[in-house]
Amino acid sequence: MQGKKTFKDEKELLFSLSAHVPEHNFYRRLKQQLDLGFLTELTRGYYGKCGQQSIDPVVFFKLCLVGYLENITSDRRLIEHCSLRLGLLYFLDYQLDEPLPWHSTVSRTRQLFPEALFESLFDRVFSLCVEAGMVSGSTQTIDSAPVKANASVDSLLLKQPQESVQQQETGKRHSKPAQLITAPAHQLRKLGKHQENIRGTFTSLGSTHEKAQLVSNKTHYSPHDPDARISVKPGKARKLNYHCSMVVDTAKGVISHIRADFADGLDSQHLPSLVMQVQKRLRENGLLMQELLADTGYSNGSNYFMLEQQGITGWIPVFGMYKPEIEGFPYDKEKDRYICPMGKPLPFKGFDRTADGRLTKNYWAAPGDCRQCSSKPSCAPKTRCRKITRTAYDEQYLRAYGRQHSRQGKRMKKLRQSTVEPVFGSLVHHYGLRKVGVLGKSGAHKVMLMAAAAFNIRKYMRNRPKKSVSMATAMEREQPHAPVFSFTPAAYQQSIVCSQNKSCKEDRLSLVVQQPRGFCGTVQTALRISAAECGSLLGGHAFALL
Repeated sequence: MQGKKTFKDEKELLFSLSAHVPEHNFYRRLKQQLDLGFLTELTRGYYGKCGQQSIDPVVFFKLCLVGYLENITSDRRLIEHCSLRLGLLYFLDYQLDEPLPWHSTVSRTRQLFPEALFESLFDRVFSLCVEAGMVSGSTQTIDSAPVKANASVDSLLLKQPQESVQQQETGKRHSKPAQLITAPAHQLRKLGKHQENIRGTFTSLGSTHEKAQLVSNKTHYSPHDPDARISVKPGKARKLNYHCSMVVDTAKGVISHIRADFADGLDSQHLPSLVMQVQKRLRENGLLMQELLADTGYSNGSNYFMLEQQGITGWIPVFGMYKPEIEGFPYDKEKDRYICPMGKPLPFKGFDRTADGRLTKNYWAAPGDCRQCSSKPSCAPKTRCRKITRTAYDEQYLRAYGRQHSRQGKRMKKLRQSTVEPVFGSLVHHYGLRKVGVLGKSGAHKVMLMAAAAFNIRKYMRNRPKKSVSMATAMEREQPHAPVFSFTPAAYQQSIVCSQNKSCKEDRLSLVVQQPRGFCGTVQTALRISAAECGSLLGGHAFALL
């Protein structure tokens, strides 16, 4: 008889959640190995002593981790997803018929907790990776990438001069504060000249539209997310982004540090603070950084000097504009001067700083020497004398230049490319870091910390300690009268000579082979062949193997 299933909703259901989640389930194993109970005490000061109970802080951070482990960036979709998975309910300590927290509660709790709490969770996960032997600490690689902010370029507004804002504030008491122009005057002049030069050279679609405008972080801001900055990646369109700086350990690819910054800064400006924070975290776990790998964006004389002061070898290529030597002007290191092609000295005159704050050294020739020189029209046509400006960290640049072009420098470049760049790709495509869905630099920093913690958790759960495999193998005990063959390499021929008569009575014979191994001498290898094979192969005579 054909059966038919009918559904009957029971009011009381006796169901054991732990019995229906298998032992090998990822979240069941994670619950056993990751203890987040310390967060309860750390968050106690952010709540009052009366009123309605809030969401459990441990549950909140578990929900955040699940969101990035499952690549879900929407709080509403995250709650819906967790309610459909038995493993996730068991991980969150919720029963099958128990309602999960409201999605808006997750959003408000994320705004309530400071960045320090998210960093403490990241530190705990990183400590687990250290205890599992996944972090060496000696070699770290650093890189950065822009992460799209939750704001649009179409909503940009023009910053106001400080004088006009003061006049508007006198007439409107409750008006929303406007952004002020804080860029120095020389940067604004440089920006205006640059925009004038490119204004008539637009060839892209939409450049002639009446609403087309040239925007810059010095003159425009986003009212929706004032912390977002305009940045552009080569070959990509301009967007409002945040700057994500990340440090990865080269042993197993574990993230050692991650941070959100404004997107209008240079990579080299963030390196000193990043090194200090990474060293602090490594020292707390009994580790010490000795080598740092980075790309050309972190090339800076002060950074080279800082790394040498801390005893860290910086494998950072120098930027393309740097020249280790000035053609035709050899450098006299003892007297700290240059010699021109005519044999006249250019002594050191003093230090100076550029408009961007870079420290330089000036070398000038005597005006009398240049005035009488026949090469002045081509050497110094518009100045009284020839001037040479070099960076004050020229020695550090030369050492970095030498490391860059060494054999080990090329290996370090490949190591950096194979370590940190795949991690960025994984965070963007599989851990919800394609876009920051919250507002403000603080919120972006929390998002990046949780994505990095989820990445390290996945690494930690997949880690399996390698068993040591012995190369020694047990050999069969030789017979007392076993014939022995000697194998001796000579030039391009190798010969085998039988030490006894070819009529062998033993079933198995012992063969000792001597093989040359480069600079390590010879290696003896024992082989076993049958007596019949020995007689047919050798015949009692020498046999040549070509």
